[in-house]
Amino acid sequence: MTPERRKIMGDALGVALAVAAYGVAFGATARTSGATVAQACSLSLLMFTGASQSALISVLGTGGTVAAALSVTWLLGARNGLYAMRLSALLPRSLGRRVGAAHFVIDETMAMAVVRETPELGRFAFWSTALMLFSFWNISTLVGALAGGLIDDPAKFGLDVAFPAAFLALVAPQLQGRPARRTGVVAALIAVVAIPLAPKGVPILLCAMAALVGAPPIRRSDAKPSQ
Repeated sequence: MTPERRKIMGDALGVALAVAAYGVAFGATARTSGATVAQACSLSLLMFTGASQSALISVLGTGGTVAAALSVTWLLGARNGLYAMRLSALLPRSLGRRVGAAHFVIDETMAMAVVRETPELGRFAFWSTALMLFSFWNISTLVGALAGGLIDDPAKFGLDVAFPAAFLALVAPQLQGRPARRTGVVAALIAVVAIPLAPKGVPILLCAMAALVGAPPIRRSDAKPSQ
């Protein structure tokens, strides 16, 4: 394995370990909100996007309607569709493989893939991060769900800040150069203005759109997807 790939594997493992703490928090919170172990684990297995999962549990756990929960979940998950557009040149071209890859298009895999120097390393980073995260996320969800009866308030253990901290760690290395910093500032301003005014999920979607508009495109001529 080349040094570049070893570094990617190390970075992916670090991200997976950081996000696993949030997985424990999600599993515990799901249980304290009334979900069963099976329901919490099914969400991590089939939905596999922490923000949407937490929003769904939060809305339902506080007495919200199913329609409200699904609306917030959709708004939060919609940004992954925008990420898919950004990653399109790196993902397989065949429909079946694209459908499979779509399940793993999330914040972390996007961030790990787009900063690589070559399309080949980008694909390797995407899949390395995806497989590690998927494994750690589901295992940690199970651990948190099983321990849900013992952890009455995940915030007491600092688990509520694990996911934001991991996300900031991913964003920081990408804010290199004037265009990236300018895009980051614009996205932050959008968040500050939108959070008190817009429904849950909308600020994140707006920030993701701003980031994708400001990001340089991946040229298909330079990126040859695997078949």
